Amino acid sequence: MTLTRAPHRVAEPPTTGLRPRRRTWGQALRRDWQLYSLAVLPLLFFLIFRYLPMIGNVIAFRRYEPGGDLLGEYWVGLRYFEMFLNDPTFWQVFANTVIIGGLTLLFCFPLPIVLALLLNEVRTRWLKGFVQTISYLPHFLSIVVIAGLVFQTLAVDGVVNQGLRALGQDPVAFMQDPAWFRTIYVSSEVWQTVGWGTILYLAALTTIDSDLYEQARVDGANRWRQTWHVTLPGIRPTMITLLILNIGTFLAVGFEKILLLYNPLTYSTADVVATYLYRVGIVSGSFSYAAAIGLFESLIGLALVLGANTISRRTVGTSLW
Repeated sequence: MTLTRAPHRVAEPPTTGLRPRRRTWGQALRRDWQLYSLAVLPLLFFLIFRYLPMIGNVIAFRRYEPGGDLLGEYWVGLRYFEMFLNDPTFWQVFANTVIIGGLTLLFCFPLPIVLALLLNEVRTRWLKGFVQTISYLPHFLSIVVIAGLVFQTLAVDGVVNQGLRALGQDPVAFMQDPAWFRTIYVSSEVWQTVGWGTILYLAALTTIDSDLYEQARVDGANRWRQTWHVTLPGIRPTMITLLILNIGTFLAVGFEKILLLYNPLTYSTADVVATYLYRVGIVSGSFSYAAAIGLFESLIGLALVLGANTISRRTVGTSLW
């Protein structure tokens, strides 16, 4: 009679169903210290040039004199806040900032989305690359060059007025007319930023699963329905994120471009908080007054970001945090 031995089985460790233990910050730092070291210089940059200067906001509550104490001579409380809140010039400047910022957001936010959707439909590679290159180029031009082009184009003897003369019309002093400034600024901003703004949306479009389009076509959806029900929901997180960031910089409209384009004749519609701060703080030397206005503007920007993020999280389900 022959006996056979059953094969020996190694006992498997019991499964507890628990997740693997997460590494602590110290363990992650020791393991990937080379990667974390790459963040040292950016962190130092933000610390030195973004966070340490925030200490200077204390002069909004103190009397500061050039050449005196770095943090002000003596405490004045809310005096400078009361000054600009009771100043009608400030409220005119604030209204200009809201209007120009609103027009910029209204045109410069959706147009990159539209251009990205149109480029996504282009199937000829060389044509798509050509359009992208042409639309990206204005972003790489200096703001000084942009302002020079605007002045040369809209001057009394510029290209636009030469065309008006050819049509029998009188020339228009565009750069000296307050009614034209907002149109000129927003148009130049659209021309300069729309092409570059499509990059993130084109990258987001590549992450959409192509099977979704196939299923939509099987259900009988045309190109418009596919765009509405597949493409736009696919890039919605990117859209919401950029919208919140743009709302945060709502009051920080282009200081450099406005400073180069405006003049005393157009102050009534062109002067914004940033340029007003420059004239009051740097030119006139009222540093404490300018610091109070800048702190007020920053608090409004912070409130706009927090509000937009909360509304987006509760309504759409997408937010920055």
